[in-house]
Amino acid sequence: MKKKTMAFVLTMLIVVGCLAGCGQTEQPKEPSASSVQTSQPESTPALPDEGETEPDTGENAETSTNDSAPVVYMTTDISSQGLMAIYEALGAAPTGNVAVKLSTGEPGSNYLRTDLIGELVQSLNGTIVECNTAYGGSRSNTAMHYQVAEDHGYTAIANVDIMDEDGSMTLPVVGGDNLTENYVGAHFANYDYFVVLSHFKGHAMAGYGGAIKNISIGIASSEGKAHIHSGGTGGNMWSGEQDAFLESMAEAGKSVVEALNGKILYINVMNRLSVDCDCDGNPAEPDMHDIGILASFDPVAVDQACIDLVYAAEDGQSLINRIESRNGLHTLEQAEKIGLGSREYQLISIDE
Repeated sequence: MKKKTMAFVLTMLIVVGCLAGCGQTEQPKEPSASSVQTSQPESTPALPDEGETEPDTGENAETSTNDSAPVVYMTTDISSQGLMAIYEALGAAPTGNVAVKLSTGEPGSNYLRTDLIGELVQSLNGTIVECNTAYGGSRSNTAMHYQVAEDHGYTAIANVDIMDEDGSMTLPVVGGDNLTENYVGAHFANYDYFVVLSHFKGHAMAGYGGAIKNISIGIASSEGKAHIHSGGTGGNMWSGEQDAFLESMAEAGKSVVEALNGKILYINVMNRLSVDCDCDGNPAEPDMHDIGILASFDPVAVDQACIDLVYAAEDGQSLINRIESRNGLHTLEQAEKIGLGSREYQLISIDE
């Protein structure tokens, strides 16, 4: 298996994009076998207007020969077989009671379908876990949430556990700027290992949603979601300071990772790349091509790699606008600052 740089990934994206009809014609620069992709340039967009910015193709991104950077595996095969292959590339060996954390999704959203994830979930003998929402909708109470999980086919492939059915438990937050505690579903303590299966996409408040959002807002109880959204103030979750909210997601995620003592992995599926989240029952139709599936043991690295792939795509402008208009990259900045993970990574294709 051979290390790939962002330039190689651009080559793959041109092939995939042309198949999708996006009309890409430019050839990328020749890759350097040892380079490591890092963060995109910072931006300071206004909230909530969508800015009009040119995408950064990644040509100006810093590179490194740091072989100690976390590995992110990638495949362009968005299928059950591709998902199994990317999981197997990690070489993970979960034991005990395995939780598969995903978003069950509002009806009508772009939630991950069972024909894609079913084989992996069943191979893990995993329990699909979620928590109730704090914004209303079809998943704001446990009974309705279980019904949505059934309607979306999840109960047919695995047991489903709404982890805050019996309330919250508290995890300490160490080194945060906003949170000292994080409130997760009380059933969190029942699991020995978490496989975090995220649909990467945009988000109306966070700018984007991936692994970090899935282990913070996603594992937080309804009470915990409101706490994170308020930036730890306990105030109105809709009127909190934006950067404090973004920082609080990173801080809550760190508390989860530390509680699990490394018994966690992350898989991001980059399909149906709408600017809207799976919590939106009427999302905008995606206007960019599907990209692939990425996996890592580092949640910051896998989210950063997905961000970089969006910026490298010629048809990614709508999603870039959504990310930048919410200052979404600040979540990654805070996550790296507090030690949740690394924005520097080695990207390795398994498509050989």
